[in-house]
Amino acid sequence: MSPTQPKDLRSGWTTGTCASAAAKAAAIEVVEGLRVDQVEVGIPNGTRVTFDVQWTPDGPSVIKDAGDDPDCTHGASIIVSLARIEAHQVQFAAGKGVGTITKPGIGLDVGDPAINPVPRRMIAAAIREVTDEGFLVTISVPHGEEMAKKTTNDRLGILGGISILGTTGIVRPFSTAAYRASVVQQIDVAAAQGITEIVLATGSRSEALAMRLFDHLDVVSFVEVGDFTGVALKRCKKNGIAKVVWVGMAGKITKLAGGYLMTHFHRSALDNKILLDAANDVGASPAVVVAATETETARHFFEVCLARGEISPLTRLCEMAAWHCRNELGDEISFSLIMSDFEGTSVIARA
Repeated sequence: MSPTQPKDLRSGWTTGTCASAAAKAAAIEVVEGLRVDQVEVGIPNGTRVTFDVQWTPDGPSVIKDAGDDPDCTHGASIIVSLARIEAHQVQFAAGKGVGTITKPGIGLDVGDPAINPVPRRMIAAAIREVTDEGFLVTISVPHGEEMAKKTTNDRLGILGGISILGTTGIVRPFSTAAYRASVVQQIDVAAAQGITEIVLATGSRSEALAMRLFDHLDVVSFVEVGDFTGVALKRCKKNGIAKVVWVGMAGKITKLAGGYLMTHFHRSALDNKILLDAANDVGASPAVVVAATETETARHFFEVCLARGEISPLTRLCEMAAWHCRNELGDEISFSLIMSDFEGTSVIARA
């Protein structure tokens, strides 16, 4: 049923797609008095997909299959119940385990259930395949509050459970598009709350250090950007953020120093010339210069610098990386860059 990915990674279905299938089953029960065990629904690309339906005391359920993606909602039961309303509309409510919007900037009104626009359209379309009646659609996800703890929902002001998501209806394993969208959304939410200082961190360890360094800031100011530094900088500029701080480790700083603001290793292999330039610019010792040319990882260069007590080549790397980031942001935005150690416990260099 699911499309396949390169290297045989199996795609899955979004919570929005599963909710649309459960909604159609609920509509069939309400209108026709039948409890079906399968339904077929459409996804945005026009494909028709068949889902198994289970029946619970709260309504029909479709079990989310995220394929080979490490999705925290894989295996979740997406339950939908319908209540007739006089208006010929489809309206939405958050049941247990589905979040509620409490902060602006996410594209939904404060107080709305965390059901994104594309899933809303899919659910309405699935119901309209059965009837033109108006319904209040309540979506529930058992254990959704626990699942939400593994997401950025609380930081985005989505409280009480998970979001019902999806733009294509399909979960693509390890999707960079999904991560990119998350980065953009987090910055938008921060800006909507009047945040003027954003701290970008490349991963969980660098973010933990950033939160210790800038413990005066609201948690919404911190954004884990992964490889999407360029995307984050552009979004900060678009939102008029006044100050940006970037925190990360030597590997990604070396990529930034080479002008690669998308730092995924497939797109930007280590350029030893960057390390060599940094070493030569500060008159580093022969051992550090050799480390710059012999290594296949920036970490080795980093460790040789530390072992010899030579921080200036690492500071120079930070300066080179910061130049490219400032060039992306423009002169109106204050920018600084911090190099963390590989444990995320201390600051090694900065620019």
